[in-house]
Amino acid sequence: MEPAPEVKRNSFPSMNFEAEILTTPHDNSELYMIPSMRSLTAEEYVEAFKSFLDHSTEHQCMDEFNKEQMPNIMASLGPGKSTISVLGVGSGTGEQDLKMIRILQAVHPGVFIDNEVVEPNPQHVAAYKELVNQAPDLQNVSFIWHQLTSLEYEQQVKEKGTHKKFDFIHMIQMLYRVEDIPNTIKFFHSCLDHHGKLLIIILSDSSGWASLWKRHRDCLPATDSGHYITCSGITEVLRRLGAQHRVFELPSGWDITECFTEGDALGGRMMDFLTGTKNFLGTAPAALRRRLQEALCQPECSSTRDGRVIFSNNLSMIVVES
Repeated sequence: MEPAPEVKRNSFPSMNFEAEILTTPHDNSELYMIPSMRSLTAEEYVEAFKSFLDHSTEHQCMDEFNKEQMPNIMASLGPGKSTISVLGVGSGTGEQDLKMIRILQAVHPGVFIDNEVVEPNPQHVAAYKELVNQAPDLQNVSFIWHQLTSLEYEQQVKEKGTHKKFDFIHMIQMLYRVEDIPNTIKFFHSCLDHHGKLLIIILSDSSGWASLWKRHRDCLPATDSGHYITCSGITEVLRRLGAQHRVFELPSGWDITECFTEGDALGGRMMDFLTGTKNFLGTAPAALRRRLQEALCQPECSSTRDGRVIFSNNLSMIVVES
């Protein structure tokens, strides 16, 4: 029996990660497979994210927080001011921003609200502007959009040498895509005016995401380019900064049942969102798909209710004082 041909390992760049592909010499030449797994583009991420929002209670969870806690949080903002300045960082399509602005209007009637937005995705900025155009109740509110990443905004502010201060800054579910989390938090905290508050919403340490990232990280592909950060990582940064803060924990769930149905289009988009990978179910090795699906079913990640698989999406709302 002839010995098996030597197998070589080669690296190929694929979007923002390197995929290792096994190649086998053949007829004195080498055949190479081009890696098929790749990260989601910005447009594909928007579509995958929509499938997540449509089947999770994330926004309902935030609505509960807005109703129960936000009026008290906002009551002390901008004491004696005729204008309250707000900055949304990574605001997406603006639904949550407008809800908070309306609470601010109710708590501070008659006060002018100067609202600025930092959002890099052009689709999200366009959707946000359209939402504002359809909202006649937003009286005494001005809007300025910066189509920039948080880092680009920070660099722009530092280059101009004008450090505008804000009474309220919010960073909702966006720190996963930031390169330098501690310095980003430090910069935006420095943008707070006296009596200002910074709201950071991030996944809870009790969420299925935290368990997936800590215990089953080997199930996630290299194409997942986000940071695996949860509440404890943020509060550690705040402690090092000496920033006074409070944490509110709220339960949230995501119905991922379709992730386990072969060929289901919705399940495919959900898995793309989970992994940050385009067509994960169609391009990932079978063993990796199986390991991830098994991990998702573990009790530390999900529970079963009425035959549906509900992934834990618990959130932490961190309120930071200036």
